[in-house]
Amino acid sequence: MDRDRLVGELTGSWEATRAARDTLVERGAEAVGLVLEVLCDERSPVEWTVSSDVLCRIGQPALMPLAGAIASADSPEVARRAGYCLGRLQVDDPVVYLPLLTHPHPKVRADALFAFQRLGEAALAFANRMVPLLGDADTEVRQRAVWAFEAIGGAAVPELGRLRRVPALGPRLRAGALEALAAIGGPTALDELDRAAVRRLTRIKQLDEVPEGMHLCGSWYAVPTTDQGAVVEAFGLGAGEPVTVRTGAAAWNHDHHKWSGRGHDGCARVFVSPVLDGFTLVFGDSSQDTHRIEDAGDDGRDEAMERVVRERCRDLSRRFGAAQWYGMSCGDGWTAWCIAENGEVVRFYDAFDAEESGDDGPGHPAEADYLLPHEDGFPEDAFDGVNPSDSEAFRVRYDQVKEELDIPDTCYAVDIAARLSVDPGSIGAATSVSGHGLLALTACGREHGHPAGALPV
Repeated sequence: MDRDRLVGELTGSWEATRAARDTLVERGAEAVGLVLEVLCDERSPVEWTVSSDVLCRIGQPALMPLAGAIASADSPEVARRAGYCLGRLQVDDPVVYLPLLTHPHPKVRADALFAFQRLGEAALAFANRMVPLLGDADTEVRQRAVWAFEAIGGAAVPELGRLRRVPALGPRLRAGALEALAAIGGPTALDELDRAAVRRLTRIKQLDEVPEGMHLCGSWYAVPTTDQGAVVEAFGLGAGEPVTVRTGAAAWNHDHHKWSGRGHDGCARVFVSPVLDGFTLVFGDSSQDTHRIEDAGDDGRDEAMERVVRERCRDLSRRFGAAQWYGMSCGDGWTAWCIAENGEVVRFYDAFDAEESGDDGPGHPAEADYLLPHEDGFPEDAFDGVNPSDSEAFRVRYDQVKEELDIPDTCYAVDIAARLSVDPGSIGAATSVSGHGLLALTACGREHGHPAGALPV
């Protein structure tokens, strides 16, 4: 079969190409070269998922050609496509992947590790061959090795623990073993020596840590107090473990972005910041608050969240004089804030509910001179004649009209936070810091423990 005919038969919908795909799979090794060529052609009309399906089902005959395609790829996209297939080949025995664990190209090693990750606990039989990759010179390979051992689970703990006690293996490999143990989690994953090592490293890092701006996706509270213990008490937290801001921020993002095997991971712990410019920030919610929102179901979630936030801000402001809650999303345009003073909520704003609720303008001085996110300050004809797909032309017209009509900037939660407390996305060398952060357990966390997962120090 020549390439033009192959492309013609594979161009179309998933269902329309089924017969052609099945025929190619039956041809096996004979079809690999042409199909791989089509997979690696970014200009081909064939959907790459169609050609990848053929190669994955052909299995072992595609293994080495795919490894070669990854190593010689002239673009990240080609390497990604070939790597996707390599780690998902339908093979009778995963032992065929073992030679690739020592391949000179790091992406080949990383993609081969994914095949073992997919085996789960069964990959324990190949643990001795994967161990060196925990200390690989390439960051992606080391991460893939950690994930492969995490997929093995508790059965890998004895071997990983042994590696931690062999100094001759070098610091990088032993650090990889520690990260894998933390990723597996559970009461027996880290022994007391390893826990002591993490605490010691944390204390060292805290001595000269300059906090970095956090990735903000989720919600947090801001309380104008230097009494961290009182904040911990107010949220019903306990078993606080001193952490760097980097560790606390990573834990917060890890816990609420994890969707598989979630259990109590989303309600087990909270990051309480050091005092930042006179404010203590709390990232996460108490167990009670989290479950009240989750128990409302999808239909009642927004209303339940608003009730919980209002009540929490009122209670905090009675105790500390003021309190704010902020929300941001990294996946869409959602942003929100709640401001309470002296036991009363004086402003609640949610960008996704503002139009329905009839929010028709600034409701707090902190919003002055801003447009609210749901407001459009541009005239209806502002972009007439501009092709919506021409982003550069749209940006030029946007800036021009905005300047000519003196249209205010749009505010988001971080802008309000910067005016009323502190914007955690912009903290840095100029931020006044006192004390240290805490990773504190909620009631659920005290019952079920920390979520599994390695966190940076």
